[in-house]
Amino acid sequence: MNPLLLKKQVERFLLEDIGAGDITSDTIFPLSKKGEAQFYMKEAGVLAGSSIIQIAYSLLNAEINVSLSKKDGEFVKAGEVIATISGPIRHLLMGERVILNLLQRMSGIATLTLKAVNVLDNPYTRICDTRKTTPGLRMLEKYAVTCGGGYNHRLGLSDGVLIKDNHIDFSGSITTAVNRIRQKLGHMVKIEVETETEEQVREAVEAGVDIIMFDNRSPEEINDLIKLVPENIVTEASGNITLDSLPAYKHTDVDYISLGFITHSAKAIDISLNM
Repeated sequence: MNPLLLKKQVERFLLEDIGAGDITSDTIFPLSKKGEAQFYMKEAGVLAGSSIIQIAYSLLNAEINVSLSKKDGEFVKAGEVIATISGPIRHLLMGERVILNLLQRMSGIATLTLKAVNVLDNPYTRICDTRKTTPGLRMLEKYAVTCGGGYNHRLGLSDGVLIKDNHIDFSGSITTAVNRIRQKLGHMVKIEVETETEEQVREAVEAGVDIIMFDNRSPEEINDLIKLVPENIVTEASGNITLDSLPAYKHTDVDYISLGFITHSAKAIDISLNM
């Protein structure tokens, strides 16, 4: 994660929650009143976003000390402590909910990603994410995927070409779309094409694309289509692949399987703060 962008995002999240101030904690506790607390896992899962604890509290009060007990990507058992914090109580409590919301969301994504990796059980094929992320949280959610052993697809529309069905329909053909892109973009930009039929796969290969996606194809269909793709072209399976159907794709020999559900449908991991 970009540390400068992360700091700005956390600051914005804190401002949204705090507003003009935490009237509950500010009223009950004088600034001189200090205490200690611990973030801990209430259920087992993969930790993601631990640096947010440090960043959030550094923004609230430089006197707060944060000691991390676990690292991102580490599988943490229920009841284990993630971090110990100490300092002015009003600020410890002021940052609690924003930090927990982010940790729970990110750790849930990391945990589901690890589950998908284990269910697929294929060291050759990589599990990756999609752009189906929460607006404003993409950097955090995609980072969480990597904590769970997954990989990132393109981060946005600007860092890679993905010619989808609507692009093909409006352009008239895969060849036309690819040629227009090659005329305008340099050699550093990868071109991926979404395909659904044997004819489209053959056309994409002939056009010399870098990546071919088999969209909404069954494992049996992919096994046939992938034979048409030379080894220098990266392959990807995507579309309507669930945790239950994932094992069927183990022997398709695709390089990547992109899964939207690991970000848009991940259940938050239960994390708490105890004084």
